[in-house]
Amino acid sequence: MIQKQYIFLIGIFIALILSSCVEAEHEFSKLAPGIWRAELTLGGGKILRDKDDESPILDNKILLPFNFEVIYPSPDSFYIVLHNGEERIDVSDILYGRDMATAKDTVLIRFPVFDTYIKAIYVENVMEGEWVVNFRNNYSIPFVAYHGQGHRYQNDGTPPLMDLSGKWKATFEVDTEDAFPAVGEFIQDGNKLLGTFLTETGDYRYLEGIVRDNKFSMSCFDGAHAFLFDGKIMDDKSLLGTFSSGTHYKVLWKATQDDNATIANPFTLTQAVNPTEPLAFSFPNTKGEMVSLLDEKYKDKPKLIKLMGTWCPNCKDESMFLKQYLKSNPSDDLEVIALSFEKYKDKTKSMNAIRKFKDKFDIPYEVLYAGSSDKAEASKQMPQISKITSFPTLLFLDRQNRIRHIHTGFAGPATSEFAAFETEFETIVNELMAE
Repeated sequence: MIQKQYIFLIGIFIALILSSCVEAEHEFSKLAPGIWRAELTLGGGKILRDKDDESPILDNKILLPFNFEVIYPSPDSFYIVLHNGEERIDVSDILYGRDMATAKDTVLIRFPVFDTYIKAIYVENVMEGEWVVNFRNNYSIPFVAYHGQGHRYQNDGTPPLMDLSGKWKATFEVDTEDAFPAVGEFIQDGNKLLGTFLTETGDYRYLEGIVRDNKFSMSCFDGAHAFLFDGKIMDDKSLLGTFSSGTHYKVLWKATQDDNATIANPFTLTQAVNPTEPLAFSFPNTKGEMVSLLDEKYKDKPKLIKLMGTWCPNCKDESMFLKQYLKSNPSDDLEVIALSFEKYKDKTKSMNAIRKFKDKFDIPYEVLYAGSSDKAEASKQMPQISKITSFPTLLFLDRQNRIRHIHTGFAGPATSEFAAFETEFETIVNELMAE
């Protein structure tokens, strides 16, 4: 039995780029159960300063902390749960064994839907390795985690200068031609800070952090994206901060408290080029079969066409919303089709990513491969709309396949806008089905 496990693990680890033989470990010699604290080192970089302020808001070493829990449902199997504010994400695609090249215990934590993984050596309740994003060339971020540490940010007892709870009118990429609006939504309890930022293309999901004196930090890691917000409270009670995402993106943002802060109506950001003309497309599904709106299955029915990518957390949130809606409102009259625009240039890899997404989340409708996630290229595949500015984007079609409404982006359950979207969504769908 032990020999079979040994051979099985060797094959799987080689296939998943561990590039070494793996020796199975006995039970209880795997990861220590309980809470862990992890850090991703996003890299150094220039200290960003506001043009009107001489003091830096961020030092050169950028560390993104997050927490996870190791749970053993049985003595010989475990999974981890990522913690981000209220959100809990179960991750069960994990391999553990002895890397013969290093003679050290090694763990491989895969996030197959997002095509990323963490590979780390485990020694004396410490994991050290890297987070790798497969669809980007040579993209990895150093990772370390410590068992038994339940804090995300160390609370040294320093009282916060002010309570940041409420809405904040924000601008990202300050003083650049690419500046764009956002709304911060925060809930503060003592030093603890929860919240998110909502933009016209989506939200930054469940952020969790801390406020100490006039400094604050918030972070999120969900296997797909690594988000880090660092900032400070200015003398005029406004906020000045930096947003870092992975190794490739770091920008300045500002915010002022405004309970009436809002962004543009997501139903106004994208338009149909000719609303009187029916939408038309033909793309392959996960079986390689071409699917068209002219197929008999979709004839004379209202439809929802979802533009997405398997790599996109907001797209996953919207997929879960649609799945739950269809489950709660079963109907043979309404149809849903997702068009997936992928990061991979290779069609086979893109198809595999779509298949994993559909299977993992048990998506009950067709998910078609529509091409590249580059927005300019994706827009060429959908000439019937003004342009694709965000993934996801949702098209509401009537029974004649005419575009009646377009919703850009998705305000997920981490935002206060989610309930309003649910109400408007149901109203539009009911109107289309009644026609």
